[in-house]
Amino acid sequence: MNHVCKATAAQDSTAISQFFCIKMRENLTRWLYQAMRFQSGLAKTQRIESISKAAKPNKTEPNKNYTAEDPKPDHIPISADVKYISWLKEHPSALSSFQEMMTSAEGKCVVVFLDYDGTLSPIVNDPDRAFMSDRMRSAVGDVAKLYPTSIISGRSRQKVYGFVKLDDIFYAGSHGMDIMGPAIQASSYDGKYQSKALDKKGNELTVFQPAQEFLPSIEKMLNELEETTSEINGALVEDNRFCISVHYRHVLQEDFGLLEKKVQALVAKYPGFHLTRGKKVLEIRPSIKWNKGDALVYLLETLGFTNSSDVLPIYIGDDRTDEDAFKVLKCRGQGYPIIVSTNPRDTLATYSLRDPSEVLSFLIRLARWGEPSAV
Repeated sequence: MNHVCKATAAQDSTAISQFFCIKMRENLTRWLYQAMRFQSGLAKTQRIESISKAAKPNKTEPNKNYTAEDPKPDHIPISADVKYISWLKEHPSALSSFQEMMTSAEGKCVVVFLDYDGTLSPIVNDPDRAFMSDRMRSAVGDVAKLYPTSIISGRSRQKVYGFVKLDDIFYAGSHGMDIMGPAIQASSYDGKYQSKALDKKGNELTVFQPAQEFLPSIEKMLNELEETTSEINGALVEDNRFCISVHYRHVLQEDFGLLEKKVQALVAKYPGFHLTRGKKVLEIRPSIKWNKGDALVYLLETLGFTNSSDVLPIYIGDDRTDEDAFKVLKCRGQGYPIIVSTNPRDTLATYSLRDPSEVLSFLIRLARWGEPSAV
């Protein structure tokens, strides 16, 4: 009997030791994560703004089902923190690295490029309510007063302007297929796609639309999609002028396959188009050699920086479509591609920011750095 008791006691002791070892590892992991997360030295009060409540799950939404691409987040494993810490070594925070980044910007013209959804505004359930905050609008406006600034989005140019409401920046909608940029026309691009326009202040601008001939087909596809997807609850078809977005954030898992098949069948009928994917969205785009990276190059040329070594472009975006712009900066060997992400992911970006609140902090610091008194 004593042997049994001793054996049991030994087992209990071993179990207790294992328990404390596990707890120590968990606590160490959390400490490491916090150390990396707040390495910028910024106090909590310097986190200018939290993401809108609209980005959080709606607790009143009954029995939400998730697609296979969006499993229900029951919990975040500790291993995710470890992976993110490792990822941060390759893509350090643009906030903690700000001084280092700006050191190489001395004497150069900074040019700023920004995505919209997930970068200047949170990702929300209703794409028509992806509003940017007044503080973000003010920060973007302050940056635009100091540096040429453009927003490159998958949304239609008019819709993005309706969200941003700033006249001192350039807009590129439909993944760059609808650009309103500087008045100087780019000589290396087909002149038939460029036309003159005036902004609300009467300033002359150039509109560049390399996919004009696709508009009639896009209109037909829109009508077909609205009809064929009307029976699928939660599906939302968005007209983005030169591309079509089919949002499925509210589509039930069992209906997603049907929606995907309907979209694929439609695209198969129009050989001049192809299907791409974003965050909870299927996008139908014209099959032309044009993306956000091409839009970035076009805007740099119209700004006079085609072959300039005195320019430092900064591109901030969160979506896989922004990788085309990151690739351009990597190939040019100029500037800083910055990914907005809370999760480790494959990217060509050099630096990272976690969310729109950190984008806001970065833009505020960038504006302060460029003020005459700061030089």
